[in-house]
Amino acid sequence: QVQLVESGGGLVQAGGSLRLSCAASGSIFSINAMGWYRQAPGKQRELVARITSSGSTNYADSVKGRFTISRDNAKNTVTLQMNSLKPEDTAVYYCNADLRSSSSWRRYNYWGQGTQVTVSS
Repeated sequence: QVQLVESGGGLVQAGGSLRLSCAASGSIFSINAMGWYRQAPGKQRELVARITSSGSTNYADSVKGRFTISRDNAKNTVTLQMNSLKPEDTAVYYCNADLRSSSSWRRYNYWGQGTQVTVSS
């Protein structure tokens, strides 16, 4: 079994910063990609940022230049540094991992439980 545990959400004023972290643990052989998605009320879940095991990244256009994703492959962690936050960044943020299980050798896609980010104007 695999768990993704997120931390770092909260309430911040517009223009402020937050740092989200996610740690993957359990029966993990390798992690191909890790990322952050978000879902605002009444909207579909959308990709925020994603990083592969080789360090390649991609970002949603709405966060480019403001958010930075990074990962520690040795610790199976991914971090999202969010700067210059805007009210429209308010959402539940979910960690995601595309990984291969060490017990079944199968490839799975796992989600964290979500962490609330609220940006006040």
